[in-house]
Formats: sequence, structure tokens, C-alpha cells
Amino acid sequence: MSDIQDISVSYLGLKLKSPIIASSSEFTNNIGSIVKLAEAGAGAVVLKSIFEEQILMEIDSLRTNNMFNSYDYTENYIAYYTKKHEADSYLNLIKEAKRETKIPVIASVHCTNDSEWVSYVKSIESAGADAIELNIFILPSNPDQTADEIRNRYFSIIRNVREHTKLPIAVKLHHYFTDLSGFMVELSKEVQSIVLFNRFFNPDINIENMKIESADIFSTKSDNYLVQRWVGLLHSKLQSDLSASGGVHDSADAIKSILAGADVVQIASVLYKKGHEAIAEMNTGIKTWMTQKGFSAISEFKGSLSYSKIPNPSLYERSQFMKYFSDFK
Repeated sequence: MSDIQDISVSYLGLKLKSPIIASSSEFTNNIGSIVKLAEAGAGAVVLKSIFEEQILMEIDSLRTNNMFNSYDYTENYIAYYTKKHEADSYLNLIKEAKRETKIPVIASVHCTNDSEWVSYVKSIESAGADAIELNIFILPSNPDQTADEIRNRYFSIIRNVREHTKLPIAVKLHHYFTDLSGFMVELSKEVQSIVLFNRFFNPDINIENMKIESADIFSTKSDNYLVQRWVGLLHSKLQSDLSASGGVHDSADAIKSILAGADVVQIASVLYKKGHEAIAEMNTGIKTWMTQKGFSAISEFKGSLSYSKIPNPSLYERSQFMKYFSDFK
């Protein structure tokens, strides 16, 4: 066994010095913070998502008659200019991050359709991004929309993006699918990574003022249980990488996700609570654990507790819940 624990990993065809990735957040929205993340030991950063409507504003600025009618009123012009400026700034952030750091920079686009915004990925690639993460969320709230229609929208977005770039593509998903395993197996043939799971706004009801408000925006450690389950179930069944995202708050959570089969883990909430140094703490914690267990590389234990590797894989199945709940006294 080597005295040096190598925590480098391969993700999206890129070499990362650590499996800890700073996911899309305010911490990846400016160059000063990104430099600090790199210095703290982040393996890569996913820039804060740019929304497809912001990109459409950029495209619209090149037209004589803009489709948003942004110049009709002063307030509309201000809104238009602000969004266009954000789209321009995004490309500059990519360039700065590549110039000031040596870690992979992953661009992120929040999208729901495969409209003309996808042509913007050429600019993202030209700016120097190492990969692109598509943050897709189509809430299955319309009873008239079938599961196949929703699935087809995902594939349409991904294939349209693929036509415009050679960058590795990751897709960040939610878990609202009737056939999650089957969908992800098919999806893994189209992309280089699947990120589990997306975290979005959740409504909460305030019973005092009787209004709808935002629920807690931060994840909790218990959120990682869902991630561990699906990473464990899907490991070795996919043709793509797997990234665990949600509820990773310390090195133990990261280790659990990797044991289940994750290639990398993405963090955000813990950065808000502990700052940039949370990454250094997690890297140190992983190395210490590896020393204790006699591992010298991440590859030696990744996926060793996945569904296909454990003696009783049914522990990952939902049917076990009632058994253990009934045994609780």
C-alpha cells in the first residue's frame, strides 16, 4: 500500500485532482470565489446556471426586430439589457476561470426546451469550457402530457445540443420519472454523465399569513439517502459517468456516495454553511479514511457497495422498507 492516497478521478473524460466538485451556486458565479474553490482543492467547478431565456435575449439582440419587443417601454428595455448583459458576462466568466485556475470548468444551462438557444453552446465551447451540464427540469404536472412525451423532450434537447458542440455533456435530473432506471439506461447512451439529483424551489405554506413561501433552500444530510440508493442501483448499468448531488455535507457523505458507485460528488449547501474550506476538509477526510481502510486510490473502492457488488442487493429495493420499519420497536 502506498503512503500517499491518490484521490484523483476521471469524470467526463477529464482528469480531476479530487472527486469533490463545486456545483452550480453563488460560489461559482464570480472569479474570486472560483479561484478560492480551486485553491481549497475542488476537482472542478460547475458555473452557476445561465437560463435559456437569458440566452434567447442574447440571440434576439442580433435581430432587427427583436421577438421580445424589448424596446417598447423603458422598463422592458432595462430588463432586456440586464439579461443580455448576463449572457455576455457568462462567456467572460468561463474565459476568466480558465485563465485563473487549472481545474476543469463546466458550464451549466438551465433549460426546458430545445429551441434556438442551443446554438449558444458554440459560444460556450469557444469561450473555453471543458464540458457542459444541462440542468433540465420538466415537472410532470400536466395530466394530459404522457411519460413518452416528457422523455422525448429530454432526448430532443440533448440531441440538439450535441449537434452544436463536441463538449462532453452531463445531464442533471430530478427523480420524477415513472421508469427512472430504464430512462437513465437509455439516457446514458446519449451523454457522458448523469447527475443525481436536481434540487429546485419547493413551496411551503405559511399558516400565519396564509401565503405560499419558499421551503428551505439548503439540502440536509438525509437527502443523500435517495442519492445513494439510485447511484447504487444504477452503478455498472449505465454507459455514462455518475455524479452524486444532494445532501453531501462532509467526507463521510462523499465516501458513501463513491462506495455506492459515484464517480464524483457535487456540493453546494455545505459551502454556504462552512465556506470554501469545506472542500479541503472533505478531501482530508477522504484521505484519512482511505489510510485507515488501506486504500491508495479511489478506484479501489468505488462501487464496491453498489447493487451488483453486495451479497444482498435487495437492501437497495423499496420492499425492504416495511420489513425494517416493522422490526423497529
